[in-house]
Amino acid sequence: MTSLPDFSGCRPGCGACCTAPSISSPIPGMPNGKPAGVRCVQLDESNGCRIFGQPGRPRVCASLQPSQEMCGASREQAMFYLSELERLTA
Repeated sequence: MTSLPDFSGCRPGCGACCTAPSISSPIPGMPNGKPAGVRCVQLDESNGCRIFGQPGRPRVCASLQPSQEMCGASREQAMFYLSELERLTA
């Protein structure tokens, strides 16, 4: 029997939620936020958030919680889901 991934934390090396959606609030290094599909400047070379848990991190980022629906089984699935959600809510 195959078990589902544990979604208590982010998938290492993914960064889809920091790339696919637009963010309208300021981000350190991106004072005007970021457009959809643009990599956040706060993603490090391993796709980890440099400002995770810090006060300057946008509220919308902190509100995103990993889930089976959003994250899927791969970064590609997460990018597709989040890009589609962005398109539907734009």
